[in-house]
Amino acid sequence: MTDRKPICMVEAINLALHRAMADDPDVVVLGEDVGPNGGVFRATVGLHERFGFRRVMDTPLAETLITGIAVGMAAQGLKPVAEIQFMGFIYAGMEHLISHASRLRSRTRGRLSCPMVMRTPHGGGIHAPEHHGESTEALLAHVPGLRVVVPSSPRRAYGLLLAAIADPDPVIFLEPSRLYRSVQQVVEDDGQALPLDTCFTLREGKDLTLVSWGAALKETLEAASRLADEGIDCEVIDVATLKPLDGDTILASVGKTGRCVIVHEAARSYGPGAEIAALVQEQLFYSLHAPVQRVTGFDCVIPYARQEMVYLPDVDSICEAGRQSMRGSEQ
Repeated sequence: MTDRKPICMVEAINLALHRAMADDPDVVVLGEDVGPNGGVFRATVGLHERFGFRRVMDTPLAETLITGIAVGMAAQGLKPVAEIQFMGFIYAGMEHLISHASRLRSRTRGRLSCPMVMRTPHGGGIHAPEHHGESTEALLAHVPGLRVVVPSSPRRAYGLLLAAIADPDPVIFLEPSRLYRSVQQVVEDDGQALPLDTCFTLREGKDLTLVSWGAALKETLEAASRLADEGIDCEVIDVATLKPLDGDTILASVGKTGRCVIVHEAARSYGPGAEIAALVQEQLFYSLHAPVQRVTGFDCVIPYARQEMVYLPDVDSICEAGRQSMRGSEQ
C-alpha cells in the first residue's frame, strides 16, 4: 500500500524531471519561462529553485535557438531537456531536428550521439488559439533517427519521460495537453523507467482491436466500454512510441481479433494511422475479417475553439467504426 496521493499528468512530468535531474548532473532543462515561472503549464515548477540557473535556463522566445542549443549541448555530453511551449511552434526548430539531431550518430560514424529530449504540449481540446493545438506527429515520425513518444496517463508520462532522458538518441516527447489535468493516478517516484518502442495493452479483448495514442485514448477506452455493453469485446492498444513502432504487439492483437480500428486526432491523409493500417494489411491480410478502419481528424487546420470538438474523434464515431468492422465480418 502507498500513502501517495493521485497526481495529474503535468505533475507526473514535473516529478520525472526532478528525479532525472537529481540522479544525473548532466541533465539540464531549457526553454521559454521554464525557470522561476515554472513553465506555461507549470511542468517545470520548482526546478529552478532546487537546481539553479546553470541547470534550468530561461531562453528567449526563439524556438530555432532552443533546438540548436539543445543539439550542441547533447553533442558535448550533456542531456538537455528542451521545452517548446506548444507543438505549433516546433516547426522553427525542424532544421536542427532533421539536419542535425537525427543525423549526428550517422554523420560521426557513432563517435557522437544526441541524447536530447524535446518536450512539447500536443493536440487540441483546450480551446487554445492557432498553433496551440497541433497534432503533426507524422512529420516527426517520418524522420529517421528521431524517436517520437506520446504518453497517455500520468504513470506512463513519468516512466516514459525517464526513459527518454536516459536514451542516447534524440526523443520528441509529445504531451497531450488535454490530459494534463483531466486524469489522475497514483505515481510512485521510484525512478523506474518504462520501456520505449513498446505498445501497452490497456484492455484485453477477443472481437476487435482498437489502436490509439495520447489524448484520443480517453475516447477510445470509453468507446470500448460502450461496445462491451453491445456484446463487442474490444482490445485497446496504447501505441505510446510512434517511432520506432512496436508492430509485433499490434499484429499479435489484430491476429487474434481479425479486426482493427485506429483512432487519432491528427489529420487523416498520410497520418500515423495509415502506416499502422498498411502494416496490418501487409502482414495479416488473410487473417482480417473486415477492412481496417480509421477514425481521425479532418484534412484541415484544426478549427478555433467553437468548432474544435467537431474536429476531434468522438466516442460515437469510434463506436460506429467498430460496429462497421463487426458487420464487415458478417457479410
